[in-house]
Amino acid sequence: MIALPNDNGRHIFCLKRPQAMSLTPIIDPWFYAVAVPAVLLLGISKSGFGAGFGSLAVPMMALVTTVPIAAAILMPVLFVMDILGIIAYRRDFDRPLLKFLIPAALAGVLVGALTFHALDAKTVSGIVGVLTLIFLGVRIRQSRGVNTDALPRWLGGLLTATSGFTSFVAHAGGPPVNAYLLPMRLNPVTYTATMAYLFLVVNLSKWIPYGMLGLLNWENLATALVLTPLAPIGVWVGVRMARRIDPALFYRIAYLGMALTGLKLTWDGWLA
Repeated sequence: MIALPNDNGRHIFCLKRPQAMSLTPIIDPWFYAVAVPAVLLLGISKSGFGAGFGSLAVPMMALVTTVPIAAAILMPVLFVMDILGIIAYRRDFDRPLLKFLIPAALAGVLVGALTFHALDAKTVSGIVGVLTLIFLGVRIRQSRGVNTDALPRWLGGLLTATSGFTSFVAHAGGPPVNAYLLPMRLNPVTYTATMAYLFLVVNLSKWIPYGMLGLLNWENLATALVLTPLAPIGVWVGVRMARRIDPALFYRIAYLGMALTGLKLTWDGWLA
């Protein structure tokens, strides 16, 4: 309903004809030149192989669109990847660890939803990048024999809440929770399964807030449908790698992924 002025200066009200629903995706070829490798990289990371690389998906797509639009487009794609991930690893997750991680991550999602419009996504990216690089520096120091203990539980809760927050803002939840999980030296399959279940819950919790913020419009959803067939390809490649790779090599690749992610997010947030 809209208000229109009449000849007497008063307003009369009439029904506004609803706009026709148009499932028209983005057609810019430059967008897909960046989005296709970003989605494949995200799928490989969601399977557990190359942990940390998935956080590059939104920054990559932000080269050709805005961060909120990139995050909204990836929501349906992430849902498909999450389902494929738990199907592949449905019996391998660490249940007690998940009971600790999920409430902390959801608290971070809530903070992200409440503060979304008050935050600069670039600043959040910069914070995540700096924390990731600090963690890597600590792990390198620990690998030289200074300290090899897992992080304390309270710090794990804080990092996991940060993961939920950064996941909501820019789908960059991997690095903070990796900072807690990787020092545990879990079996690669157990690690991957636990991450798959955690982020299934986290990503499902973001749908209603994203809708309320107006991010799930028809163009974004249509573009997501175009990209969704790439999801199983990326996950399949990553699952095969995760199940076949030597654990030592797995963690070297994971740390490499986090290093590249930290550098890219730091550049986007503080230097660009």
